[in-house]
Amino acid sequence: MSLRAAVLGHPISHSKSPALHLAAYGRLDAGISYTAIDVTEELLPSFMCQIRNQPGWRGLSVTMPLKTAMLDHVDEVRGVARTLGVVNTVSFEDTANGPRAVGSNTDVVGIVNALRHAGTRKAPSAVILGGGGTAASAVAALRELGTTRVRIFVRDASRTADVRAAAESLGVALEIGPLAAAARPTAEADVVISTLPPRAADGLAAEIAALKTPTPGVLLDVAYDPWPSLLASVWQAGGGRVVPGLEMLLYQAVEQVRLFSRRGEDVNAAVIDVMCDAVGLARRAL
Repeated sequence: MSLRAAVLGHPISHSKSPALHLAAYGRLDAGISYTAIDVTEELLPSFMCQIRNQPGWRGLSVTMPLKTAMLDHVDEVRGVARTLGVVNTVSFEDTANGPRAVGSNTDVVGIVNALRHAGTRKAPSAVILGGGGTAASAVAALRELGTTRVRIFVRDASRTADVRAAAESLGVALEIGPLAAAARPTAEADVVISTLPPRAADGLAAEIAALKTPTPGVLLDVAYDPWPSLLASVWQAGGGRVVPGLEMLLYQAVEQVRLFSRRGEDVNAAVIDVMCDAVGLARRAL
């Protein structure tokens, strides 16, 4: 029986998840194929019904705009995904009654490890740009780094239910403001996590550049295509450290590979090295 996994989202053609996963499965000789499938929120229910009747599925990587919608299509939600109400990973477990779909969240560990790889151990002052499902994961990651208060700047304050609920469940105090007022607080923050879509932060980047002030902190820009983003370029020009979104993608994918391959102990530094090679990241040992 052929084994399958995929990344779901809309749009999805830009995704580098197939390169990461295929490199890992090739190194592991796991025999798992991995593709990108364009799925909208409207099509998600029928897609999930369809694959439940297909043998060989090991897992799904879930990206925007499906991270909250996927909650309704799994049999169980585990770990921090249950706290956040945000699923970016579905693994299929074999049971006597057929496959069981388990939702989890590897975005949090992806963000934490990406920031730690850049030398960040704590974030006394933190800003998150955007208020969706990835922002909720960012709140949890910052909490793990010891942050208890976060400023969030959004384009639409009416679409912040996920991040508000996440912060409340984690005991993190939120201050939510409009993206139009984000320039100076962002430039002055110790850690900034942008969860905005590609190019959505270009206007903010121009405003930060116009301030002509240093940007001494660390910026993790989750958007990785095109790269560098304008925000990343402005941040680096101001003297700050930039963590590319590919770093987060790598670290969250490592956890997914462990789940989908069911060979967690074998996903070692050698496997991570070939994953880095597949997307042009520098090798490192974990």
